[in-house]
Amino acid sequence: MLDATATVLVIDDDPALRASIGRLLRSLGLDARLFESISEFIEADLPKGPSCLVLDVRLPGRSGLELQRQLATANQKIPIIFITGHGDIPMSVQAMKGGAIDFLTKPFRDQELLDAIQLGLSRDRARYENEGALVDLKGRFESLSPREREIMVQVALGRLSKQIAGDIGIAEATVKVHRSRLMRKMKAHSLLALGRMAEKLQLVPEEPKPKPH
Repeated sequence: MLDATATVLVIDDDPALRASIGRLLRSLGLDARLFESISEFIEADLPKGPSCLVLDVRLPGRSGLELQRQLATANQKIPIIFITGHGDIPMSVQAMKGGAIDFLTKPFRDQELLDAIQLGLSRDRARYENEGALVDLKGRFESLSPREREIMVQVALGRLSKQIAGDIGIAEATVKVHRSRLMRKMKAHSLLALGRMAEKLQLVPEEPKPKPH
């Protein structure tokens, strides 16, 4: 099933193909926004929810590959499906290395395009859900007291309650009370879950990788 709450953006300078793709997508209940050039796309406001981009490789002015690089530089992670009437292997390799979902040569079957769009939209929805979960996790961490945050970091580092108590100069029983409270606030059902939350929040520095000999 394609995601009816998502938006498919289409950039192609061929008006007939652009209109055809638009009709196909709208017949399936998808929101399709059509552009004839990259400059027109750049000037538009991008949708706030999940989306993907169907992008012609060869366009007047900047190419589709240039737009792919520009979006990557701007950290805009919209999934891209390339379409072209004049593709070659180096071009397709460059597109896929840049993270493209697919590289379709015209004329392509409707189902090929729809399969690629479905994959792109599912990836973008997963990204939105992950970002939303991280915002929620940060909100829970912000609700902790300074002492609870300090203890959460120590727990995530694998320190025992007795060690934490000695480090910060409070009773072990007090550490356990703080730990219990912070786990409840963080909605962590185990120390392992709390450790994973700390990793997602980047509270624990990554161990340096050993240098090759």
